[in-house]
Amino acid sequence: MDRLYFRQMLSGRDFAAADPIAQQMVNFSYAIGDRETAECVLVDPAYCTDDLVDAVEADGMRVVGVLASHFHADHIGGNLMGHQVEGVAHLLERCSCPVHVHRDETPWVLRTSGLGADQLVEHDGGDVVSVGAIDIRLVHTPGHTPGSQCFHVDGRLVSGDTLFLDGCGRTDFPGSDPAEMYDSLQVLAAMPRGTEVYPGHRYSAPTSATIEEITASNYVYRPSSKEQWLAMFGR
Repeated sequence: MDRLYFRQMLSGRDFAAADPIAQQMVNFSYAIGDRETAECVLVDPAYCTDDLVDAVEADGMRVVGVLASHFHADHIGGNLMGHQVEGVAHLLERCSCPVHVHRDETPWVLRTSGLGADQLVEHDGGDVVSVGAIDIRLVHTPGHTPGSQCFHVDGRLVSGDTLFLDGCGRTDFPGSDPAEMYDSLQVLAAMPRGTEVYPGHRYSAPTSATIEEITASNYVYRPSSKEQWLAMFGR
């Protein structure tokens, strides 16, 4: 059996099934861990964190940490267009564990999530979070937010709201930067061949695709230069 534990869960279906906001937003949350040590981290737990913990515990796993791709409420909890979304702050009432964020995201997380500074572990791009014998590399991908990060583990990339199978994260929100988004997309395009990308939302029928498939079909990779990209998407 593969030692890596990797599970993709869709909001409004696999968790928070009765929540119309979760159904509308179609967020993915992920569990990544080590089957031998029975430890895992949750990526972007929101809406109904008890459902997520119950799901991994049913698999015999224990939550030992949280990886936050970015601060938006549909990923870690907070105010979403006037709706209060349950998130990491509630999760920590059940599972006392560190929350791993990029240091550039910390001020935003503290303002919006209900978390305190003592609950966060700040990282730089390239840092590794280990769960048992499973190493997860943090890839800093600013653009959607200043401290957006993706998670690379064993040929898989959990891409948050930086890259979807079709499209990329919006760059017209507070903290967004279109030029940085272009650079981040190039970083992801250079991931090893065969890397399977798992996005933060289900905005297309497939739930994952290789980076080669995405760069060949995703319209955000059509511009041939940064200047051209900014002319098309820099607003």
